[in-house]
Amino acid sequence: MAALGREAADHDALTALNRDYIASVQRGDVKRFDEILAAEFYCSNPDGNLVDRAGFLAQTARPVTITGLVSEDVLIRLFGDVAVIHGRTRYTTAEGRAASGRYTDVWARRDGRWLAVSAHVTRG
Repeated sequence: MAALGREAADHDALTALNRDYIASVQRGDVKRFDEILAAEFYCSNPDGNLVDRAGFLAQTARPVTITGLVSEDVLIRLFGDVAVIHGRTRYTTAEGRAASGRYTDVWARRDGRWLAVSAHVTRG
């Protein structure tokens, strides 16, 4: 029973972190990303580039050109101290065009807190 309680608590925590992550992309919130990204974080960008934590924080600091970013169809899968989050995004481009994409984020529990260790982003 305790394991089910922990899994529910982890799911709730990861749901909140996923919301924070998406909101931080929309706001260009480098400070929040600095709090939730593991030291060994890497991100596969939609253009095929792989960036490390420092590169991701640098690209996050650039002016945000999209608006209305939302995540949908979020699936959180727990594997002990590792979690995988899949989701779909919708947003509006700087040119005013509706666009969408998908993402997969990997989280790891470190010293009792969840940190993002990997991200993969696609755009449609």
